[in-house]
Amino acid sequence: MKSIALRLWALSILSALLQLLPFPITGPTPLWARFFAWFCLVPLLYALLHEDRHEKPLRPLQAALIAYLAGVIWYIGNCYWIYRTMHVYESIPAAASAGILFLFALYVGLYHALFGLLIGVIRNLTSRNKTLIAAPFIWVAVELARARITGFPWDLLGYTQVDSLTLTKLAPLTGVMGLSFVVVAINALWMLRISFAGRKRTYFAPVIAAAVVLFVAAASMHHPAATTETKTGIATLLQENLGVGREAVPETKEHMLQSFSDLSLHPAVPLSSRDRDLLNHSIDARSQLIAWPEGPTDFIDSDPYLRQQMSQLAMKAQAPVIVNDVAIAAINDNGHPDLYNSASFFLADGSYAGHYDKMHLVPFGEYTPYKPLFFFVGHLLDGLNFIPGTQRTLLNADGRTFGVFICYESIFGDDMRRFAQSGAQVLVNISDDGWYGDTSAPWEHLDMVRMRAIENRRWIVRATNTGITVSIDPRGRVIDTLPRHIRSSMQVAFGYRDDISFYSQHGDWFAWLCAGVVVGLLIVGVNRRQTRAAA
Repeated sequence: MKSIALRLWALSILSALLQLLPFPITGPTPLWARFFAWFCLVPLLYALLHEDRHEKPLRPLQAALIAYLAGVIWYIGNCYWIYRTMHVYESIPAAASAGILFLFALYVGLYHALFGLLIGVIRNLTSRNKTLIAAPFIWVAVELARARITGFPWDLLGYTQVDSLTLTKLAPLTGVMGLSFVVVAINALWMLRISFAGRKRTYFAPVIAAAVVLFVAAASMHHPAATTETKTGIATLLQENLGVGREAVPETKEHMLQSFSDLSLHPAVPLSSRDRDLLNHSIDARSQLIAWPEGPTDFIDSDPYLRQQMSQLAMKAQAPVIVNDVAIAAINDNGHPDLYNSASFFLADGSYAGHYDKMHLVPFGEYTPYKPLFFFVGHLLDGLNFIPGTQRTLLNADGRTFGVFICYESIFGDDMRRFAQSGAQVLVNISDDGWYGDTSAPWEHLDMVRMRAIENRRWIVRATNTGITVSIDPRGRVIDTLPRHIRSSMQVAFGYRDDISFYSQHGDWFAWLCAGVVVGLLIVGVNRRQTRAAA
């Protein structure tokens, strides 16, 4: 096999670095950085489709290797927080933590390699232009594989447009992958060559790409008032600010319950006067929901004392309460208990209304995927004994229905939409992003939660341990927020909705359609080649 030119490897690296910029790096992504998404794949596509007059297109395996390098670098940069989480909070040695991050990037980087492989195969079956037209279909099909095979659809390319109130109008129809399709299509347009009979080759496609980017830039400058979304309910969101791992400061269960209950009954940040007037409530406006975040509290679902305290809080507040705790499922073969990460529900009359068990667990935080690969860390990961829940449970209170999802689950759009499909009128996210520290992860996570609000046309009230605690309207806009790293609580106004978006009803239909198109292109291309060979 002919060696790959050094400049093509350099283009792959450049593309990986450009792909990092439209995502959060150390904090919220500035608006200008989002626009790197519109050309971040151009160097990679140029490398994959590079050909000189006297050279044949790259072989599929060569294209896969070029894209693989971009994928590994991108995942190391985008998910660098894995190192900090393992080293600082899980107390795993620095070298072993770096090894975990590198092995992780080598594994999930294979999806970029799959993209390159498919580009290479289709290019060898058809023309350069047709391959560029196929590129967004291939990219979305690979994102679908990331979500379904590995179960790690973190930072899909469409999330870079979460701030675009124009483009996100697609999300209730196609989900976030529809936005990914548009972004990749514009990247491909920069390179597409259009020619007309009897004329020299012209370059209208890049002009179209530039026009779309300018339109999105102009549209992003316009932000309609948040009050255009109806608000009919009030929630109290608690931010516990408990340290995690080696940063934890011991507190007794009794002290935590007393502190958290006081903040729930007397929010440090009461409802704004604007919302109070809008809702026509009195000065002592009562919350219709109290949500405590996921946190390192070691609360046990079956603990009589915990249930008594939560029951009393619900009765005093005259509101349903959601609290994160741990439910013991069984004792495994190693003598350790298998645990559920749960959200327990208490109604306003103090009665226990059941619980929801987290169905998507955090790799390396709650379980270890492909554990034999990480033999070099010894028994440091043996304590991760959580098991996934098996069914979605809604909280029904006072004629209202709440869908509760826990932390990492928010990245699974096709699963989270089932809460709305099942009748949830508002979504509640409880999360502990304290494990990420002050890295990019809390802001990346928030972008994905915002996209869930857009896809399902639902308000989301989000209580977190160390931040970012927010209310999000159905257009994905953050309406109210608490500062990070403080123990506090706030009242927020939100709305109930009963309408079901097309995406909530049908899920990732668009991504499956793209996958079908890719399979169809491969079949047609192979058949045509065989026909030509036989002629």
